[in-house]
Amino acid sequence: MSRTLPADAPAALRLVAPLADLAFLDIQSMLLPREMSPLQAWQYLNARPLPGFALAFRIRDAISGLFGVKRLGGFRGRPPESVAPGDRLEFFLVEEVAPGLMVLTERDRHLDVMTAVTVEGQRLAITSSVVTHNLFGRLYMLPVAPAHRLIVRSLMRRARRG
Repeated sequence: MSRTLPADAPAALRLVAPLADLAFLDIQSMLLPREMSPLQAWQYLNARPLPGFALAFRIRDAISGLFGVKRLGGFRGRPPESVAPGDRLEFFLVEEVAPGLMVLTERDRHLDVMTAVTVEGQRLAITSSVVTHNLFGRLYMLPVAPAHRLIVRSLMRRARRG
């Protein structure tokens, strides 16, 4: 897949694979009300869960479970006060933590997902990238790709409104 990065891509950009190998890439950003760490920004973004989000994860888990995919369970609560590589943040594995950067992944035989949370000053960027490994991974991404974009956009909109 041929693509280019947007001009406003985060300086600390992390992708699950080289750009040309990605099946999905989404970068969305917003201004935060104050400077925050990536974990604080994650907490801020997820402080007001979207209506129906828990149900969507239950449906995802029920359908994906038929194909041997691990249940994610969705977002369950307040994240910890700190995270380090190797920790779990909800269903994600924390792969990297640095000033202004937190990298979260979920990998299985169907696809590899990476979500990078970057904060530069008061600008928060959520970069999600996916590599698919097989037909199920490609089919899975058909509904998930547009849903993911909508979910991140909605979370940012809700966070801005307070």
